[in-house]
Amino acid sequence: MTDFVDGTAFSNEQGNRARKLFAAVVLAALDDAISDDRKYGNGPDQIARWARSRDGREVLSCAGIDPNERVVEGLMEFVAKGVRTSVALSREESERRNAAQAAQAEAA
Repeated sequence: MTDFVDGTAFSNEQGNRARKLFAAVVLAALDDAISDDRKYGNGPDQIARWARSRDGREVLSCAGIDPNERVVEGLMEFVAKGVRTSVALSREESERRNAAQAAQAEAA
C-alpha cells in the first residue's frame, strides 16, 4: 500500500513540474508577443494566433489553462498593456498597482 501512495505522490509531483514547465512556455510566448508589439505593433494578434493554433491550445491545456476564447482575449489584453511578465509578476509591480487603484478610488 505504501508503494502505491509513494507512486501516486511521485506522479502528482511530476505532473506539477510539467504544468509549471508549460506555464513558463506560456509566459515566454507572452514576452515574445510583447516584444513583437513594441517592434511591429502586432503583439495582440500574434498571441491570439498562437493561442488559437493547435500547438498553442495544447500548451495552454498542459499548463492547466482552459484554451477558450475568454482566455485568448485576456492574453491579448495583457500583451496590449505592454508590461513584461517578469515585471507584472513581481511584488513591486503588484504593490504599485494596488496603490494606484487605492488612489483612484479615493479620487472618485
